[in-house]
Amino acid sequence: MLVRAAAAAARPSLIRAAALSAAVRSKHTLPDLPYDYNALEPFISAEIMRLHHSKHHQTYVTNLNVAEEKLHDAIEKKDVAAQIALQGALRFNGGGHINHSIFWTNLGSPSSGAGEIGQGPLLAAIKRDFGSLEEFQKSFAAQAAAVQGSGWGWLGFNKATGRLEIATTANQDPLTALVPLLGVDVWEHAYYLQYKNVRPDYLKAIWSVVNWKNVEERFAKAQ
Repeated sequence: MLVRAAAAAARPSLIRAAALSAAVRSKHTLPDLPYDYNALEPFISAEIMRLHHSKHHQTYVTNLNVAEEKLHDAIEKKDVAAQIALQGALRFNGGGHINHSIFWTNLGSPSSGAGEIGQGPLLAAIKRDFGSLEEFQKSFAAQAAAVQGSGWGWLGFNKATGRLEIATTANQDPLTALVPLLGVDVWEHAYYLQYKNVRPDYLKAIWSVVNWKNVEERFAKAQ
């Protein structure tokens, strides 16, 4: 009886410890890059990649974990006002984490074949929806360059129509209306150290490091 009583008394503590352990395990972490910081040179410098990945993206991850911890506390306390107040931080930092996690995989070293799109379903869809790869790139660059302030340019798949579309999002808003296939960061921290304030030059250079294999895989899954 005493053993059972002691076990019963310890059970809530064990449950709380297990929950805490699960929360720790579920914290967001900075994903490793699938290439070295200098792998995208000369198109994107190692200095930009190091700062962009280890500083900027890490900050979004850190702040997202903090915001989620505060949200958890607010939910436990049934503090609706606090939950609402946290939505901005969750959207901004969560979006920053989502967007950059896509962005890194969308890029690759030219020596690994990045910059070259294969003759397959994605290229066929680009030609169908935009006329040609060149026309797509021209339209994409124009729309991404026109983003006011900070944001992202996207190639997305519309499940309702079965067609590809170009879209832009402000700040760190994630792409939700379409399935994201290719995202290009047009915040100044993505290019300023190398291209200064000439965003179009950055958008022209980035095609040389687009990992089309990754975009093709996303397109296949989206369908």
